[in-house]
Amino acid sequence: MSDKPSASVRSYARVVLLVLVAVMTAVLIVRNFDVSRNVLLVLLGFGAVVLVHEFGHFVVAKLCGIKVEAFSIFMPPILLGIKKADRGYRIRILPELLRKEGNQREEGLLTFHVGKKILPGETEYRIGLIPFGGFVKMLGQDDVGADKPSDDPRSFANKPAWVRAAVFASGVTFNVISAVIIFMIVFMVGINLVAPVVGGVMPGSPAERAGIEAGDEVIEVSGKDGRLDFSDIMMAAVLSGEGKEVPLKIRRSDGTIKDVKLVAEKLPGEKFRGFGIEGPMSLTIEQLVPGDANRLFTETGLLPGDRIRSVGGVDVNSYWQMQKVIEGTFAADVAVLAERRQSSGKLELVETRLSLHPVAATDPNVQTEADLANICTIVPRLRITGVVGKPVSFKERLLGLLSRVGLGGAKVDDTPRLKAGDIIVAVADVEKPTYLELRQLTNEYEDKELPVTVLRSDSNGVGQRVTVPVVPEKLPDSERVVIGIEVELDAEEPIVAKTIATKQYPKPLDIPSGARITAVDGVEVSSFYDVASQLQANAGQRVTIDWRLNEQVAGNVAVDVGEEKGIVKVHSFLEQIVPFARLERLYKGKGPVDAIMMGYKRTKIFIIQTYVTLQRLIGGVVSPKQLMGPVGILTVSYRIVATQPFVYYVYFIGLISACIAVFNFLPLPPLDGGLVLLLLVEKIKGSALSIRTQEIIAYTGWGLIIALFIYVTFNDVVRSFFG
Repeated sequence: MSDKPSASVRSYARVVLLVLVAVMTAVLIVRNFDVSRNVLLVLLGFGAVVLVHEFGHFVVAKLCGIKVEAFSIFMPPILLGIKKADRGYRIRILPELLRKEGNQREEGLLTFHVGKKILPGETEYRIGLIPFGGFVKMLGQDDVGADKPSDDPRSFANKPAWVRAAVFASGVTFNVISAVIIFMIVFMVGINLVAPVVGGVMPGSPAERAGIEAGDEVIEVSGKDGRLDFSDIMMAAVLSGEGKEVPLKIRRSDGTIKDVKLVAEKLPGEKFRGFGIEGPMSLTIEQLVPGDANRLFTETGLLPGDRIRSVGGVDVNSYWQMQKVIEGTFAADVAVLAERRQSSGKLELVETRLSLHPVAATDPNVQTEADLANICTIVPRLRITGVVGKPVSFKERLLGLLSRVGLGGAKVDDTPRLKAGDIIVAVADVEKPTYLELRQLTNEYEDKELPVTVLRSDSNGVGQRVTVPVVPEKLPDSERVVIGIEVELDAEEPIVAKTIATKQYPKPLDIPSGARITAVDGVEVSSFYDVASQLQANAGQRVTIDWRLNEQVAGNVAVDVGEEKGIVKVHSFLEQIVPFARLERLYKGKGPVDAIMMGYKRTKIFIIQTYVTLQRLIGGVVSPKQLMGPVGILTVSYRIVATQPFVYYVYFIGLISACIAVFNFLPLPPLDGGLVLLLLVEKIKGSALSIRTQEIIAYTGWGLIIALFIYVTFNDVVRSFFG
């Protein structure tokens, strides 16, 4: 007797707790209405994809006379369940969490009936609490183990193999059909997609060798034209045969037409084979979530929606024009004029300055000293701008935490590391190395310890020499050996690393390595920016460059300064990451039939892309870290909903539907494709596999799926919240 009141108290305490949680949730929703609305749209979109897939299984199962016991969107525990009962519609809310003591039917505390007496139904329609996946529970069918034998003729296990295969395949089929319909709707409304325009060309790539330039428009790929977008160029490269030429027709900015043939190659840092054609960008800053927008404004003075009008005093009409101006600007920063639309609709001009990085070589695949950046043959030292370290393991993090709190006697790795701002003064036994020498030593010391000596400023601003041991390693999926640093020229201090022979200046200037340039044509200089400015001001003249190595050794050298264009051979790029929007154009069907064809084409492209990605994954070409799971999909969905017009989210849902179709038809139980494969084995064998064999296959498959789910979810969390 004493147990019953306490059990009742516990049960109703759960209800009170649930009510409190519901009230708190409602308050949060009201206070954060915009965020809540976006979250709701994301869940509805993701749920719609799952609904379509499971509805395919459900419809075909019903048509084939199979008894369906449950139809669920998302995974258990049950959040809401509705079923026809003799007393009306039975509604269950969290029945597995709010159970009624002694109730064998597991109706739960929050179970009630609505409406008049009706004929009982056989299917309960559910919404799960975990927003991932869904399922259709059929009599006799079990994804976790072997199918359950039953005397009921409506049992799944008693149906012919072709019927069961049709039920499994129907989910994938419905996803493909829904993707086509979704894209048809998108193209009926119209959507902006990336234009088939060359935004940039990778050095040493097939595109560069073919003479393709930024600003060129691809108007034909493999004989196909009409409404091409940039994905057509990418897919032509990915799907082309090994060593097979792909014909492209290019329209130049002056209107001339050029025919080229490209052979796709595996390019450095790329996951797939490509032509080396980079996507086009616009001059408009893309839309960002509030936090990122505030960060951008703090760092650059620019806001989403701003459009660049001029750079360095030069008016620009395209992104590649802007890039050309920036590349040719050798200065600490550059003036930028942008157009900003106020909330009132009025346009205003805003001015800001963006910092520049001078690159160490004009060609990242530097082969000779002539490829090095230089000022009238003078090569500055190298400065580290960024360090890409290895991921820190959980064990290392734990040991570090224990050490900081004084527990466990854990040792902290006190090995000196390279840092941004370090000046490289020696590598191995090479003093003041150039970028070419650094690359050569990095390759020579692959998988061996390489000492790197840097000049590092202490808290008082005094430079101290620090030697850091590093081990050069090959990048994944690449032949490039790296030590995990990004470098630029140290233009702030006019200290010479080396002088080299160039095309314009065949004889290097006689200035010793390590010397500081003090004056040009009698004018004192304090940086290489000053040196370049003075040399350019004296283009075509003979000037004297004064230098000093130490207190005892100094000198000067005379040089005939050539044309201004060839004095400074340095490319620059923006130090801050400015997120420019893609260069897009409107893609809209001429009518329903045309929109259907466009939707079919888009579905086909995404299905092929997904299969190619999986093929590269199995082949080890693509890292599994690139995969995206439910958390990643939901995160990307939220960003699209929060920053883009709604049609882009609909487009993304179509993409997810196509990708899920491919994933679900992989030949791995318990996925639909794996279950169809088992039925094919059954058909060939003439009988079903033993229950023991089915259970082993099912448990193994689920183990792999769960392991993959945990892996991609972990990567999604790291990428979404800590990346």
